[in-house]
Amino acid sequence: MNLDKFDLAILKVLQDNARASLNDIGAAVGLSSTPCWNRIKRMEGAGVIRGYTVDIDPASLGFMDTVIVHVTLESHSEETLYEFGRALAQIPEVLEAFLVSGDYDYYIRIAVRDTRDYERLLREQLYRIPGIRHSKSCFVLRRLKETKLPLTGPQG
Repeated sequence: MNLDKFDLAILKVLQDNARASLNDIGAAVGLSSTPCWNRIKRMEGAGVIRGYTVDIDPASLGFMDTVIVHVTLESHSEETLYEFGRALAQIPEVLEAFLVSGDYDYYIRIAVRDTRDYERLLREQLYRIPGIRHSKSCFVLRRLKETKLPLTGPQG
């Protein structure tokens, strides 16, 4: 889908505040409400806008730590990869999982309350997934940057 400057401007407004009103979006991008609505619906239909979310502070819910887990699997068969992904999807603390190139097969971002909570998660859930050959855990000490997508110009 080709996005023009108005589409990108609308996306920027929504990325900054998904609860912005059509009037606010229109004022920010220089369009009236109806063209904004039509563009938003078009981008939703095309899958550019995948949904609307709330940004929740993990610490306010007791999730004080983030752990990045590097995992290597025993096998790289389609079945093993599928089953591993399916098992990760069943663990609520797993926030993101990436199949990657390099020394490990997966990078997994996990939210935990503390080190004991992480040890419990390893023992009761992660290490029960068949096919894990090796894993390495790194506790995040501080997030240096978190940003939204750069929406700078028309896509070619």
